[in-house]
Amino acid sequence: MEGALIEPERPTRRTLAGLLAAAGACLGAWRPAAAEMGETPCDVALTSDVMIPTRDGVLLATDIYRPARGGKNAPGRFPVILERTPYGKTVVSRSERTASNPKPMSRAEVARFFVSRGYIVIYQDCRGRGASQGKFVKYLSDGADGYDTCAWIVGQPWCDGKIGTMGLSYAAHTQGALGCANAPGIAAMFLDSGGFANAYQGGIRQGGAFELKQVTWAYSEALESPWIAGDPGRLAAMKAVDIKAWFARMPWTKGHSPLSGAPEYEDYVFEQWEHGTFDAYWKQMGIYAEGFYDKFSDAPMTHMSSWYDPYPRTATTNYIALSRRKKGPVRLILGPWTHGDRSLTWAGDVDFGPAATVDGALAPDFLTLRLRWFDCWLKGKANGVEGEPAVRLFVMGGGSGRRNAAGRLDHGGRWRAERDWPIPETRSTTYYVHGDGALSPATPAAGAAPLVYAYDPDHPVPTIGGTVTSGQPVMVGGAFDQREGPRFFGSREPYRPLADRADVLVFQTEPLAEDIEITGPVAARLTIASDGPDTDFTMKLIDVYPPSDDYPGGFAMNITDGIVRARYRKSWEHPSSLTPGESAEVEIDAFPTSNLFKKGHRIRIDISSSNFPHFDVNPNTGAPEGQGITRRKARNTLFVDASRPSCVILPIIPERA
Repeated sequence: MEGALIEPERPTRRTLAGLLAAAGACLGAWRPAAAEMGETPCDVALTSDVMIPTRDGVLLATDIYRPARGGKNAPGRFPVILERTPYGKTVVSRSERTASNPKPMSRAEVARFFVSRGYIVIYQDCRGRGASQGKFVKYLSDGADGYDTCAWIVGQPWCDGKIGTMGLSYAAHTQGALGCANAPGIAAMFLDSGGFANAYQGGIRQGGAFELKQVTWAYSEALESPWIAGDPGRLAAMKAVDIKAWFARMPWTKGHSPLSGAPEYEDYVFEQWEHGTFDAYWKQMGIYAEGFYDKFSDAPMTHMSSWYDPYPRTATTNYIALSRRKKGPVRLILGPWTHGDRSLTWAGDVDFGPAATVDGALAPDFLTLRLRWFDCWLKGKANGVEGEPAVRLFVMGGGSGRRNAAGRLDHGGRWRAERDWPIPETRSTTYYVHGDGALSPATPAAGAAPLVYAYDPDHPVPTIGGTVTSGQPVMVGGAFDQREGPRFFGSREPYRPLADRADVLVFQTEPLAEDIEITGPVAARLTIASDGPDTDFTMKLIDVYPPSDDYPGGFAMNITDGIVRARYRKSWEHPSSLTPGESAEVEIDAFPTSNLFKKGHRIRIDISSSNFPHFDVNPNTGAPEGQGITRRKARNTLFVDASRPSCVILPIIPERA
């Protein structure tokens, strides 16, 4: 009943085995042996839809899984593992799987794993999602709601006062938010691919440009919102939206977009889009941990992400700041995957080998990896976690370069332990771009002619992989040969390599005489000009394979990329227009990465002005963000001479004995 607090003792209890059987789940009869779980064998009791009150009176729907014996809740107090999610507290989580069993587990099955080992597990629907009350405004209510939820939990007689948090993506953002609020009881955290350090520079915007995955995410999730899902007419209208057709006829306006049928979602997307400057909006709890580091929960925490995920910058930034401020140990894990795909060996059209998964490399599986973390910090078990390396990362590269049985490039790679991030031995090395297309440490020639290209916002460079998630059906993340094709939105026949486009400037080294490892953040410093008041510049780092029998044209594998909107070249808070024809300096900060460029390969840098639909296209007019209706072609210039050089800074790791 709306407005009523349902106490956990009142709802009808069901054993988890009964719940799973009713749902047709496959593990209904499974129960771990006492020796396996290290606890007294127990059943699991579920109390559904406990409505936890927040400070403004909104009630949040919460499922509580507790140890039970003989059909009754087990006596005593237990540590709690909490996940707050907008995806449905009873819905199967696509990423909760293992390398040996690709079928995703339900949240009930995940709960059973931990409850059978002496934990209480709590899943909660975020405000305005699932069975929770309130209006959904993405990210911005999660700090206060997370705090209030934790305060309620530690006040319950079955909680021993310790809370561990877990969750992927948005459920990592909710962790970051309650960490910023220093929520009570937090004793361990495991943030998987999220927990915004600064959403203005990763996750919502990047380099001033807007990440259009916010639109595709909003569309797919609006279909499941209570307001849409509960009204057959609204639901049918939203399902009839052709999202690809909408992307093909940008620009949009508020009220005339693919989200217009879901005003609640359209409102927050346009709010994010139109806030181009780094103002107070971007410094709110939930999307700006950088502003709350001193207040952040002082609990042992793991920050985990991957090279083709939208959040390696978030993870590394949070690790650097919090590991130097907090008493509790801070750990960093960086793999080669796309978003949440830690049990897959591949990303896009590239395979990194059987060692690439969490499974078998860092732990038997991801469940066990988290269990060991929580056992150490919530139960005080001496299981070796405390002495593990601060940083574990996967260095891509070193494979055969052949096409494997699945049709993917065997790029290979290996895990490595480090004592800190960035790696202390890193040598930041400047590689200059030259007018003849060379990329080298040599200083550019004096008087070298600038390179000029036309950027047409109606024919942008298509996104081919990269740090993309939630982009279907318009875009996909991962590593791909940088060649247009029918799989990639915006591609046009005859599907040529991106290097053949007139609006892509290509710079590459000679074939390498020895292996070079690049691990860390990558940045480009460019001297540019344009004939208009504003435009974008993009940079992409590419590992160029030489031609082979399997790849006669070679394989140009994207490693990382970045973008900058020229109006923000001097300040994120105070944009300034370009003076047409006048040179200016811009810096592009790409996401961090780790790749071994093998002998015989080339290191390549592509410079252009668009990467669509990953980012919104710049109309080149200087119009306010998200409101540009008209567009113009831009004539953009890259300077490559000694007095106005352009370069990329590569974090090179020296060969180790």
